[in-house]
Amino acid sequence: MNLIRNSKNKFMRYLMMVIVLSCVSFSYTYAQTITREDAKTFIEKDISNEPTKQQVKKADEWVGSLDLSNRTKEQRLRVLIAGYLKEIRNWHNSHSFEDVPAGINPKTGEALTDLDRQIIIDSSIPDSVHDDFMKDLRKDLDQKQVEIIMDKYTIGKVDFTFSAYKTIVPDMTQEEGKVVLEYLKQARAKAMIYKNMKEISAIFEIYKTKSENYFNTHGRNWRDIYQAYYEKVNSK
Repeated sequence: MNLIRNSKNKFMRYLMMVIVLSCVSFSYTYAQTITREDAKTFIEKDISNEPTKQQVKKADEWVGSLDLSNRTKEQRLRVLIAGYLKEIRNWHNSHSFEDVPAGINPKTGEALTDLDRQIIIDSSIPDSVHDDFMKDLRKDLDQKQVEIIMDKYTIGKVDFTFSAYKTIVPDMTQEEGKVVLEYLKQARAKAMIYKNMKEISAIFEIYKTKSENYFNTHGRNWRDIYQAYYEKVNSK
């Protein structure tokens, strides 16, 4: 009887050893497979089918700022906005600047920065993502309310930047103001497919340059205007 029990114990120890060795072997093989996988598709890159708590919180705050007094509409908009933020995040997190070859900006000749390359790859998101979002917003909101959501997304950069222009150019004409404001609204619309403020600010810089070129081609000199503003500020 003891002989049988001892044999069984030896067999169980042997079996456990085989299992452990098999697991170690599998883990080693699996680790080798991981190292050969494309990092973009294997490594976790914060891609999820669900919005994050932060995105849900943003949606709640943005919708709350509209004072709609309509729970059904508010809930529909919360889901829409949180879902859009998720789509933008997922696209950004699954598309690295390294997907864009290093090179030069053909207009300036300067080397593309990592930010330039990230903007390029993020800008390749299908148009339908933004277009469908805007279309769905307009189902429940008027134009003024839609612009409030757009301002929330871009952290009020239209009003902030336009106010700065009015300070720098105190004698800005009504027509000049109209053109500059339209450029800034174009920047806001373009910026809504980007995930972070570095990218959003870079898009606004494009349209700020357009605004300043407008002054230069319509009887003003932007460099002189800004220099006068700078000297005035320093004198105070």
